[in-house]
Amino acid sequence: MAKQGSGASPSPEHLPPPPAFPPLSAALFLDLDGTLAPIMPRPEQVGPDRRRAMLMKRLAATLDGRVAVVSGRALDDLDRILEHAVTPIAAVHGLVRRDAEGHVTMATPHHGVADARLLLRDLARCDKGLQFEDKQVSVALHYRNAPGAGEAVVEAAQRIAVITGLVLQLGDMVVELRTPGQDKGQSVAAFLRERPFFGAVPIFVGDDLTDEDGFTAAARLGGYGVLVGPMRPTAASYRLDNPAAVTDWLESVVTLTPA
Repeated sequence: MAKQGSGASPSPEHLPPPPAFPPLSAALFLDLDGTLAPIMPRPEQVGPDRRRAMLMKRLAATLDGRVAVVSGRALDDLDRILEHAVTPIAAVHGLVRRDAEGHVTMATPHHGVADARLLLRDLARCDKGLQFEDKQVSVALHYRNAPGAGEAVVEAAQRIAVITGLVLQLGDMVVELRTPGQDKGQSVAAFLRERPFFGAVPIFVGDDLTDEDGFTAAARLGGYGVLVGPMRPTAASYRLDNPAAVTDWLESVVTLTPA
């Protein structure tokens, strides 16, 4: 089963930037790659950034802890990049989730992950530009450095998904075969059932097709989505140009939100 982000829909040619004054009860759900950090040729090249870590801490203080990162990356990788500045995290699209109290829950890996791991590793050996990534509950193959292999990689991943029963998650120059279960939208809903997020207005900020589930969930639950990057069909209501614009907007949230 292929999953590209179920909420994408036709949208106008232009979306405005998000309000400088979000609701006082806002909760921020933030993607990492392409949102808080620029996309890099290889995932491991995204590293810690002191300004970003301090901004996350200031946002959490401003919003009474209602800041979570929702990403396809593994939890340990997110902690490395964010320097442990954020406690609530939904990693691997929500298959691994840490709540505001620091409690971690992880889906049981689907039995098909072992077979997909072997197959994607073999594919990665066919082209030095392909990069294999193992997240325990899912496996991924990045082809940003081998764009010519993209069509073959996607076709192979589609076949593996059918054989194994895994969910095929298509992202920005990456295919991921993951254990069926939580997506980014369901992760937002799960956080909103817990303190300090309960009753908050969700704002989901992301760039990728996988973030459409987050945009859709935010809108359904009384908030909105913010698309980062070029305009495309989306369930988001607002748009920012790039991660630098996201940082500037988040800085304004910290500065302009009443104490």
